[in-house]
Amino acid sequence: MTESQIAPPASAQSTGRLLAALIVGGSTAILDTTIVAIGLHTLTTALHAPISTIQWVSTGYLLALAVAIPFVSWAQGRFGGKRLWLFALGLFVLGSALSACAWNAGALVAFRVLQGLGGGIMLPLLQTLAMQHTVPESRTRVMATASLPIALGPILGPLLGGIVLSWLDWRWMFLINVPVGIVGLVLAVRFVATDAPAPGAARDRLDVGGAALMIPGLAGLLYGLSNAYGAAGFASAEVLLPCLGGAVLLGVFVLRAACRREASLVDLRLLRVPSVRTATVALTFAGGVLFAGNFLLPLFFQSLRGYSPLGAALLLIPQGVGTLLVRLVVGRLTDRFGARTMAVTGALVMAGATVPFALAGPGTSLWLLGAVLFVRGLGNGILLIPIMTVAYVDLEQEKMAHASAITRIVQQLGGAFGTALVAVLLAAHASVGASAAGFDAAFWWTVAMTMAAALAGLFLPKSGQAQVDPAHPGPTAPSPGLR
Repeated sequence: MTESQIAPPASAQSTGRLLAALIVGGSTAILDTTIVAIGLHTLTTALHAPISTIQWVSTGYLLALAVAIPFVSWAQGRFGGKRLWLFALGLFVLGSALSACAWNAGALVAFRVLQGLGGGIMLPLLQTLAMQHTVPESRTRVMATASLPIALGPILGPLLGGIVLSWLDWRWMFLINVPVGIVGLVLAVRFVATDAPAPGAARDRLDVGGAALMIPGLAGLLYGLSNAYGAAGFASAEVLLPCLGGAVLLGVFVLRAACRREASLVDLRLLRVPSVRTATVALTFAGGVLFAGNFLLPLFFQSLRGYSPLGAALLLIPQGVGTLLVRLVVGRLTDRFGARTMAVTGALVMAGATVPFALAGPGTSLWLLGAVLFVRGLGNGILLIPIMTVAYVDLEQEKMAHASAITRIVQQLGGAFGTALVAVLLAAHASVGASAAGFDAAFWWTVAMTMAAALAGLFLPKSGQAQVDPAHPGPTAPSPGLR
């Protein structure tokens, strides 16, 4: 992939319009995950299916999302970023419309897989397109803007889901994506620059062998971890067998990638770059922290405090407000204090603001918990952006798609493990009638994961800017004016 296939002329678009198109389209995939998560109980009644079947409405979506990610870098090089984005968003909108028309649980699961495939392409591609069309000194601020859907999802998703489940038919959980997705398609047609490869240009071959190893490997690990909710926890055969099989396949993929001269489906040679390697480790822990928190906090208010899904969503708004507010300044703060300082600070703030939930009792003031959630949101908004930006600082544009794939994969794996860990703790204590103690233990483990993220952040580069070696020119900047 040549530079001309990535960076369009400055007159073709502005970064602001590009980001608007990407955020509108990308928000559908993020919101959908959180909206549907609180509607599973409603679906069991509406579709007359057991929870073990309805659970696949979420599991199938998340597995499809994860297995689509490794193909994104190859597909972008072959078809161009704009074509791939329009295809992915169109597939997601189609899957949403079909899901709303589902006549039974099996049909809904199948249509959710379509949604997941579209979402799995959009999430890393959003990061790649944003980074490829931004000058290096603006990347942190652009990343803060581009990741707005990730910040908005935990706020608006449960809120919209609660509204739908309270006053509308369950089919609106999926129909709500259609008008937003159509607007995103229109914006993408207008504001995402055409970057299709020139006719006759060399195109990378699909690494079929790598796909045959990585896809079932990822699916096995994620499926196994998703089963870690019973009393047996991680010792269950439903957890151990898929996880061990998936780990073996991914291990073979890593060994194969190390021996190949050509790039693999996901180019793991990028992990030789210190900034990519340290960001990858930090994002693994950060993914665990974020997913575990998003899983635990709504349950805390619903199970221990007795609130409805909508009530719990309203109580979580202060955390979302904190996350959004800090996004306005995190780019400038990172430029001033450096990626390492900001990432560690964000993790420590999150850890400190999680401790009160581990100590909270039935009579703990909601005003106090709301203030703590606001502070936790500030830490949440600070933590992720510097780490994600570091993953790109020392890379040329044509390598950024692979960096997006790596960072998204480790966030999914870290998130699956973090969620499984706290789910196991809750289940183990619930089995002996100690639900409150289960939440205490789960929050303490979340604090421990957050401290691990802070430790990993210490190894990030001090600066969020590329380090230029005179003997090895740094990353290729996009056309002037794309800021």
